[in-house]
Amino acid sequence: MILCLTHSNDHYTIDIVMKRLKELGKEAYRMNTDLFSSKLSFDYSLDTAKSNVHIQIGEQSIAVADIEAVWYRKLWTAEIPEELDDDFKEIYFQEYFTMRNIFFESLKEVPWFNPMARDHEVSNNKFEQLSVAARNGIEVPKSLFTNDQKKVKAFFYEECNSQMIGKLHGALSRSMLGDTPFFPTTLIKESNLDDLATLIYCPMIFQEMIPKAYELRIVYVDGAFFAGKINAGQSERGKTDWRIATDIYLGWEPYALPDGIAASLTKMMRELGLFFGAIDMIRHQDGRYIFLEVNPQGEWGMLQRDLGYPIGETIAEKLVSKLS
Repeated sequence: MILCLTHSNDHYTIDIVMKRLKELGKEAYRMNTDLFSSKLSFDYSLDTAKSNVHIQIGEQSIAVADIEAVWYRKLWTAEIPEELDDDFKEIYFQEYFTMRNIFFESLKEVPWFNPMARDHEVSNNKFEQLSVAARNGIEVPKSLFTNDQKKVKAFFYEECNSQMIGKLHGALSRSMLGDTPFFPTTLIKESNLDDLATLIYCPMIFQEMIPKAYELRIVYVDGAFFAGKINAGQSERGKTDWRIATDIYLGWEPYALPDGIAASLTKMMRELGLFFGAIDMIRHQDGRYIFLEVNPQGEWGMLQRDLGYPIGETIAEKLVSKLS
């Protein structure tokens, strides 16, 4: 069995991968990680000879011994029953979280796509991402991670030529529907510098503003690339972040990466220890390619839907190839 980890409201992408796995002759089971709670039962047992890790979800019985690989798409917070007394909610969450982790740890000897621990480490360290990219010959923006208002002012004038953006390291919240507020990449003007006194309470990332020809979403699947181009500069709202370009329709266009960029990105991903990632880059107006970040759980459904890329099928095929 190949175990596919996601959440209850994930449909399009998970369905593509599972369909291809079944076409390849593999039994695939979808586990909604938000339901690892009182909505399932489990029993982990051991003695001096062996251990057994077993989960029962409805009619489906899952033994760790039967799982040969894991596709790790998403991990979501367990649901807490509304009827549970407030005094018990913290311990409920704590214990189910721990038991879920024990289940995942018991699978560490089988192939993961991506390995969960490394996936989280890369997601939580954009400084490492930029460092590894630069080490592999990929250009990155001048960057400052700080809570020091004075350092930001100096960076603005001395390194950014008064053209700077600011962003948070992580997300403000997560939603299964993708409809919760987030803090977009924001242009920092000279008039904003005196408003950064509260930075001490919320450290941020500051980078030089890159004059964009266009932006790229590049999906990496274990050596294969699927790239989409979007020209957010056509949008007044989307000039610094294409995700908030709601004033006009922005469509994805297919894009062929230069061989040199693809080779450098492959080296970067291998050093990061990732088999999959959604990479964001900017094409500078002068033609240079600038790396922004890689999201090990980044979205790719829009590229498959709009451009016909076989991303989900490639994920399934690459995962199965690791079993031989």
